[in-house]
Amino acid sequence: MKYLILVIVVGGLLWWMLRRPGRIEKKRAGQPPGATATFVACAHCGVHVPTPEAVRDGARNYCSDAHRLAGPRDNEAR
Repeated sequence: MKYLILVIVVGGLLWWMLRRPGRIEKKRAGQPPGATATFVACAHCGVHVPTPEAVRDGARNYCSDAHRLAGPRDNEAR
């Protein structure tokens, strides 16, 4: 009988730990649930980076400050 009570208590604790919000799925700070990130392409190398992390220079987006200083690729120069 004491083992049955122990199993119920341990099972209840496990169930409670797994049911807590945010325990299994970590939510991104600053984004509502179900929101998707928007990506932009770097004008120099073409790598896609999240919009908040992109370095902007006028109408162009870059993945880093070094690529912003290097400028756009030759085929994208306007």
